[in-house]
Amino acid sequence: MQAAKTGDTVLIDYTVQTADGRVVGKTEEDAPVSVTIGSAEIFPEVETALDGMEVGGERSVTVSSDNAFGPRREEMIIDIPRAQLPDDNTPEPGMTLAAQQQDGSTVNLTIVSVNEETITADGNHPLAGEDLHFGLKLVDIKPAA
Repeated sequence: MQAAKTGDTVLIDYTVQTADGRVVGKTEEDAPVSVTIGSAEIFPEVETALDGMEVGGERSVTVSSDNAFGPRREEMIIDIPRAQLPDDNTPEPGMTLAAQQQDGSTVNLTIVSVNEETITADGNHPLAGEDLHFGLKLVDIKPAA
């Protein structure tokens, strides 16, 4: 049987869980995902696990938080005066806002609390600080040209 290698495009089914078993991503209801091994489309640890797999093969791999979305950083939790928000915006916990940083890039913020004068928003990725456990199944291999 043919084994996947760098440069091949593979179709994979996967389930991603946090250390406490919470499922945060999966392809089960959707079609398998196409990934080209070696093209940095997915975490390097996952690419390494896919390299050498055969169709129908299954593997598990853990991506540490440092190599996934990084550690949670408390400095990414900020208070924003409500006066800086658009008048037509009624902020509620769980809503997201896009904010422009000093360098011109955009960061997504999740509102975590609201009071009369300010809102508290978290700029961390929702999976920051989480080790991610991937359950992988190789569905097909499209060899590199």
